[in-house]
Amino acid sequence: MSTSSLLLALLGDARLPAGGHTQSAGLEPALRAGTTSAEVPAYLRARLHTVTLVEAGTAVVARAVAAGGGDLAEVEAAWAARTPSQALRANGRRLGRGYLRVLQALWPGPPDARARGWSRPVVLGLLAHRADMAASDLARLVGYDDVQTVTAALLKLEPQDPLLIAAWVKDLLPDIDEMAAQVAHLHTPEQIPARGAPLIERWAETHETTKERLFSA
Repeated sequence: MSTSSLLLALLGDARLPAGGHTQSAGLEPALRAGTTSAEVPAYLRARLHTVTLVEAGTAVVARAVAAGGGDLAEVEAAWAARTPSQALRANGRRLGRGYLRVLQALWPGPPDARARGWSRPVVLGLLAHRADMAASDLARLVGYDDVQTVTAALLKLEPQDPLLIAAWVKDLLPDIDEMAAQVAHLHTPEQIPARGAPLIERWAETHETTKERLFSA
């Protein structure tokens, strides 16, 4: 199947049964910590330069390694080394299992017993390889999914005018493209960016033990 805007729309659809409805991409703990709804665009830009950049870079490298017949466990290890928060690593692997179901249903291939322990970006990289998705489109997908996850969660956590939220997403599209351009050329695990986000990581650890919450992360 060739890459198309419709394929991007399919994989970026929040209704995709991959567990996205359980996520706020860190927004719920950020709001609990005092972030205001007006600061959400700034929060998203910070994520695009840190957490999301690492995820997009990992996905692009996983795609390249899968295409070359390499070992995706090496990409998983590189992602884990760049994700200090245990809570974020555990959540990434839960999401990976959700996307693995999508991969097996829509683009089945030879099974790998280790795949259930792989993170979302690694599974997405394998999916992109099997679906013949370009590296730049894959990176854009990761960036857009992160933005729409946060903004969709905001509508549930602190309801806003949906058109205002849509305007925020539109304004962030150039930032997504810029982020994607930074990683689209990567091919090896060593090239995956290492960008820390200490507050996001700390909030994720706190959220992991919060009893009353709407989202798992």
